[in-house]
Amino acid sequence: MTKSKNKIKNELIMRTTQEVLDHHLGAFNEGMESILSDYDENSCVISQQGIFKGMTEIKGFFTAFVEGMPEGMMDVFKVTGQQVDGEVAYITWEALPWFPLGTDTFVIRDGKILYQTFAAHAAD
Repeated sequence: MTKSKNKIKNELIMRTTQEVLDHHLGAFNEGMESILSDYDENSCVISQQGIFKGMTEIKGFFTAFVEGMPEGMMDVFKVTGQQVDGEVAYITWEALPWFPLGTDTFVIRDGKILYQTFAAHAAD
């Protein structure tokens, strides 16, 4: 591979933690392919429902999540807090009236989400 192709490849792979987080948050409006583009076979999502490793399991997790979302949830989804430090990003969010509190922590390495934890508190 030539030097310029290597540089382009490295720039595509080496998105910053903030860039990956920003993309991930917007990906829900773009569809499953966009959501999954932030993960790879080494990725792991940890949630109340269990641990999901690799693309097949992560796709299953997000398919169930998206299909189970109340109609209009993404219209009211709001990030209420965000912290980024090195490879780690942490967000709190709400989607009222259904979810007064949600939280995700991401470990992002080489332009992909390596680990994500997810929890959401449903309204009573």
